[in-house]
Amino acid sequence: MQLDRTPTRYTTDVLVIGTGGAGLRAALALHDQGHRVLVLGKRPKADAHTVLAAGGINAALGSLDPQDSWAIHAADTLKEGRYLGDPRAIELLCREAPQAIDELVELGVPFAREADGRLSQRYFGAHRYRRTCFVGDYTGLEIIHALVRAVDARAIPILERVYVSDLLTVEGRVNGALGFRLEDGQPIVIQAGAVLLATGGHIHIYRRSSSRRRENTGDGMALAFGVGATLADMELVQFHPSGMVWPPELEGTLVTEAVRGEGGRLINTQGERFMARYDAERMELSTRDRVALANYTEIMAGRGTEHGGVWLDVSHLPAEVIEQRLPRMKEQFALVGVDITREPMEIAPTAHYSMGGIRVTPETHATEVPGLFAAGEAAAGVHGANRLGGNSLAEILVFGRIAAEHAAQFASEHPAPPLDETQIQRKLLRLSELSSLDGATQRALLEELQSVMWEDAGVVRTAEGLQHALEQLAQIKRRAEESPNGAADLPATLDLRSMLLTAEATVRAALLRTESRGAHQRADYPQTDPSWQRTILVLPHLTDEGPNTGLALATAELPEPSPEVVAAIDETEIEMAGRLVE
Repeated sequence: MQLDRTPTRYTTDVLVIGTGGAGLRAALALHDQGHRVLVLGKRPKADAHTVLAAGGINAALGSLDPQDSWAIHAADTLKEGRYLGDPRAIELLCREAPQAIDELVELGVPFAREADGRLSQRYFGAHRYRRTCFVGDYTGLEIIHALVRAVDARAIPILERVYVSDLLTVEGRVNGALGFRLEDGQPIVIQAGAVLLATGGHIHIYRRSSSRRRENTGDGMALAFGVGATLADMELVQFHPSGMVWPPELEGTLVTEAVRGEGGRLINTQGERFMARYDAERMELSTRDRVALANYTEIMAGRGTEHGGVWLDVSHLPAEVIEQRLPRMKEQFALVGVDITREPMEIAPTAHYSMGGIRVTPETHATEVPGLFAAGEAAAGVHGANRLGGNSLAEILVFGRIAAEHAAQFASEHPAPPLDETQIQRKLLRLSELSSLDGATQRALLEELQSVMWEDAGVVRTAEGLQHALEQLAQIKRRAEESPNGAADLPATLDLRSMLLTAEATVRAALLRTESRGAHQRADYPQTDPSWQRTILVLPHLTDEGPNTGLALATAELPEPSPEVVAAIDETEIEMAGRLVE
């Protein structure tokens, strides 16, 4: 890394960090409103994590089920999140989701349609009605392709393969960022009226996750925390019921929920369709947390496969249906010698989604730090204790636009102050020091962290395991700082520091939440405690220099949902009770 070079400098109205769906949608909104925007991404713009969101995007269109409405969508989302989602964010998402679908259609996303031209919608687990629009099982990929085409058509500037290491501040207000190009280490400094973080989640802290290598490392959360922003709901990590388990190099790779949505059956090694034990009413279309826990329980009870999984089978479906509705899964398993039209898939739970993240004001997606906004998986608020399948793609589009609009308003009303050159030099010196650490040691510690989190803070947790995780994380942190000098891998070194922070926040919040609720399962506290219908906040301790030196926990009450959503919740519960009686 050539961090001693003179930094390349840029100036913009709004800096967007992240080139996934939230970042690209934000860029389009900013450009179309006449604002200068610059987008930075660690990966190429067409290769964001969004491409792995396969199954579909939610909106209460009523194209197949006219009874559906935004309020019922919000009720399903609130209930699926075990009432830990912020109703204000949920209701805004569900009201605005149909508009997001209209925008995607205008951008050329080739959604599946019925014979009469209506948009087709499929069931996902825990949905009352069919409301998930899709493009086979390539939905996220097609959305990214459409957004990239639109960004390219407008010539919106994007700097790819740039690692943002620091946010810059003046008197507590964010006014830019510092980073470096991954290919040659050239430092980059950006002055901006506002910064919008669209950097994804932190699930790479787990050994088995649906992220790709060095993706979702929590760096956006660490950036925000480092300048004084609060994190929320960090203990609420969604473990998707189905990730690949074999071969080892593909462990955790997502097997989309669309497989169950199209009729996939879960079977243990005794030939039992075991979901009857866990949710006889909804079976494989039960909530994600319940299906993940069921899979985990079967495996731990000795009814799993030799590789530590269970079977997910669609071979009873006509081959042409599988090829039409699940082409990506057919291809994914064909690469490892499995024909899913004839054979079952071997799957197990995998860390999939950060339901917590940076705390934002729902209506604006602003943090409490002036000039700093966040959207997408980097932000907390919508999903509560369990994310409703299909909501993530809607969230990134709806709140990517909303965050951009408010970031632009802030930048217009509060022009960016001059950068603090002393601060920049201090941060460059720190990067230079980190770049001398041995990369192999940092990567080994990163993998050790992932194993600790999977074993002690995974699908099922206990106080003993979580305390052990804290002790191990402290040791890893000490060894990371004491690492010998050697062949550098600065991105891995920075990833490890972000992951240490977000892992510690996750573990400490999980220890505090002494109940089981949704994806947070405590074996020592198996019941849901009504007094814990609260958000856990992770607060930074700041020094005069700015970087965080520790964290503290607090809790906050959640607002009540609107009367329309309360009515929809009651109606849903009555209908479910009626079906159970029948």
